[in-house]
Amino acid sequence: MSKDYFDIENITAIRGATTSDGNTLEEIENSVVELINELISRNSLEPKKILSITFTVTKDLDACFPASIARKCFGLDSVAFLDCQQMYVANDIDFCIRLMALVISPSEARISHPYLRGASNLRSDRC
Repeated sequence: MSKDYFDIENITAIRGATTSDGNTLEEIENSVVELINELISRNSLEPKKILSITFTVTKDLDACFPASIARKCFGLDSVAFLDCQQMYVANDIDFCIRLMALVISPSEARISHPYLRGASNLRSDRC
């Protein structure tokens, strides 16, 4: 068996979210970099064990793709990325960036879902 083989039971989904200060490339980049840093550090992830990340953004964010920032800033060339627009719901958080990452993690690992900035009230139990 290949050394790259992994047991499907080791695949874990990690959720997270943050907000941007506005709809510019720089503001979105700052938020995405902070969110990915927290995802990696809180969960002691090796970047090569990140399989995919799906980003969603609220309709007020359209200056850039979060995936392009994550790919560029973290060298995640082998990660499958997807950018989507979050479903519109009245009174949702402005400038919100959400993610769901599929990762290979040790079975005993405790998962930490990063909810940062203005998104911290989405899941106050997981900040």
